Amino acid sequence: MSRASLDKDPREVAGMFDDVARKYDLTNDVLSLGMDRLWRTATLAATAARPGERVLDLAAGTGTSSEDYADAGIEVVPCDFSEGMVAVGKRRRPDLAFVVGDAMALPFASDSFDVVTISFGLRNVADTAAGLAEMLRVTRPGGRIVICEFSTPPNPAWRGMYDIYRDHVLPRVASLVSSNTEAYSYLSESIASWPDQVRLAELMQSVGWRSVGYRNLTGGIVALHRATKH
Repeated sequence: MSRASLDKDPREVAGMFDDVARKYDLTNDVLSLGMDRLWRTATLAATAARPGERVLDLAAGTGTSSEDYADAGIEVVPCDFSEGMVAVGKRRRPDLAFVVGDAMALPFASDSFDVVTISFGLRNVADTAAGLAEMLRVTRPGGRIVICEFSTPPNPAWRGMYDIYRDHVLPRVASLVSSNTEAYSYLSESIASWPDQVRLAELMQSVGWRSVGYRNLTGGIVALHRATKH
């Protein structure tokens, strides 16, 4: 079994997710207490994607998020760095056009998508700015990005309770349901070291995204960042 370090070597990250692919969706449901479904619904709404538009769903994993777009009649391309995740997704939803791809070197032409979205995956990209710049490149002028990612609860009391869950409860629960407990130790560590809402918004602005804004979900445990390409 493997886990990535916070250096986020692409091969280590891909190998770690290959290891957890089979039980990934079940584990997410358990660890988030079912909140991942609500976060996914909020992300879909924030994209405001509609039939006739083309959506790139990065870090799509097994395609759980992508199927919401497809079922709504929207063209969606699920893309993930882990071949193991993609293989599970193809078996589950063979109608989706899965692509194995690196967020820092996307295998798509410039100005290809109306919407780019990434949920709980930007945190795993070795160079966040490079990933955001690549997402900007493949988005059409006037298009938009929606990022759903773990963040920092602004309320100190709520943040304290969440930190206890993230650092102590989550790894123990993961040991009961996941095939790779170490991967979820990485999850906890990577969340703790991730930029807060304001710093991520500033980074998006710095690489060229405009009209950057965010809103908190579940008291800031998760944040949705949205921006456009001018």
